[in-house]
Amino acid sequence: MMPEQFPIAFLFIIAGLIVAFIPQGRGRVSFTMLVPIFAAWMIWNLQPGVYGQVEFFGLPMEMMRVDKLSTIFGLVFCLASFIGNLYAWHVRDTVQQVAALLYAGSAIGAVFAGDLVTLFIYWEGTALASVFLIWARRTEGAYYTGLRYLIIQVGSGVILLAGIVLLHGETGSITFEKMTLGSLATWLIFLAFGIKCAFPLLHNWLQDSYPAATITGTVILSAFTTKLAVYALARGFPGTEILIYIGAVMTLFPIFFAEIENDLRRVLAYSLNNQLGFMVVGIGIGTELSLNGTAAHAFAHILYKGLLFMSVGAVMYRTGTSKASELGGLYRTMPITAICCLVGAASISAFPLFSGFVSKSLILDASASNGYTLVWIALVFASAGVLSHSGIKIPFFAFFAHDSGKRPKEAPTHMLIAMVFTAFLCIFIGVFPEPLYALLPYPVDFQPYTTSHVVGQLQLLLFALLAFCVLMRTGIHPPEIRAINLDSDWTYRKFAPMVITKIAAVFSSVWTYQTTFWLGTFDRIVEGFYHSHGPEGRIARVWPTGAMVLWIAILLAGTLLVSFY
Repeated sequence: MMPEQFPIAFLFIIAGLIVAFIPQGRGRVSFTMLVPIFAAWMIWNLQPGVYGQVEFFGLPMEMMRVDKLSTIFGLVFCLASFIGNLYAWHVRDTVQQVAALLYAGSAIGAVFAGDLVTLFIYWEGTALASVFLIWARRTEGAYYTGLRYLIIQVGSGVILLAGIVLLHGETGSITFEKMTLGSLATWLIFLAFGIKCAFPLLHNWLQDSYPAATITGTVILSAFTTKLAVYALARGFPGTEILIYIGAVMTLFPIFFAEIENDLRRVLAYSLNNQLGFMVVGIGIGTELSLNGTAAHAFAHILYKGLLFMSVGAVMYRTGTSKASELGGLYRTMPITAICCLVGAASISAFPLFSGFVSKSLILDASASNGYTLVWIALVFASAGVLSHSGIKIPFFAFFAHDSGKRPKEAPTHMLIAMVFTAFLCIFIGVFPEPLYALLPYPVDFQPYTTSHVVGQLQLLLFALLAFCVLMRTGIHPPEIRAINLDSDWTYRKFAPMVITKIAAVFSSVWTYQTTFWLGTFDRIVEGFYHSHGPEGRIARVWPTGAMVLWIAILLAGTLLVSFY
């Protein structure tokens, strides 16, 4: 097999199996970091084309379809795997180390899949591997959260498989290419992608599971599953208009939940949902500019969201909590972590000279230039909301709000290296966007640093900052209190149990009534027979023994007659 025909995913899968047999120590951890570096080198040297074509039960499968869209996602997934493994240098848990490699490999395999069957195999691979990053926390809550997560992720795969089967029956093809929502098959595939992308009302698995994972597992989880879904939508449904409005809703609703959330890792999970909305809008618009914006924003988002999760994870590692109500004042003893968190906050808020600005501007420009004015307004409002709940709330309540009295040590060296390296990339991309633009699927003729872009964005950000200050000074801003907030999970945590309890009570009442009625009826029948046929019954008293013998003789005679004739 030629090097370009060797599926990159196999490299991670084989490495994951090898890791299980390498003794714990620096050698094993170093190996997990070398794998994504070598994989990125392989991807960088791949030429566009289709490789690794095989037949599976008569179906033509394309293990490696290389173009610019798959290449940029493959490269950033390798980068995320490297950073995640560096951040997890201290972890001596075989389960997490193997799961992280298999998870990254499955995601990379999926982005290079040229057919839907190959995509399905890797799609389910990401679900099965990633759940162990939740279970690795080894608590009862993590166990049940992992079960919920697995049910939803595997369910997405089952729906995808059903769509593939129907699509093959309709068209005779399993090629993973652009589709239109014109049949049950494509709607099922669309729904499967939407579940993994955390569409509205299908999203709560994200807020439920990511904060329940281990500290390092959350960083790795934030990079792959949802961005794989973004890639799948960009490959399969570019220009599907319904995605514009789905994405606009996705950018808006998490803002309000993130503002009242006390757990900072859940705040980041909500803001992840918000940022996915920008990418989905870009896919729905479907122009070269908007699709470039989606790819660029996915690349930048993996970095700055990973940086924010790493910052909050470092705080949790040192203090044992990520609750805003229990934190504050940590900049005194964790200054480097605080600075890295501020870089991530500036990037997600799209401040000029940071990565989020040069990627989000592409999507905003595409929405404005294509006549989606209301969508553009929604995206601008959502951008201001991002500054409030992630750009300000995360660093403010973790490091600069009220003094919690905690004086933890700075994060471990390997965590600091991972965070500083990622922060450097966020700034470098923001200052020099050309290398990122060169990786995008289509030629880029766009200048983010124009006067109108910079001034408009600064006005928006300063206004949002002023609004936050006013809300804090007036006491209107929701206080950080110990509470559990529900959104769409209210349906299965509260509503569904309540309905089931009511239905069960009705059925119980009906069953009790029917049981009482029929048992009473049966008792009365038995009692009647007893009174008439019992030892003291009327028939027993009236009929003599001779009459009983006579009747037996008559019955015997009748039986003999029937048997002979």
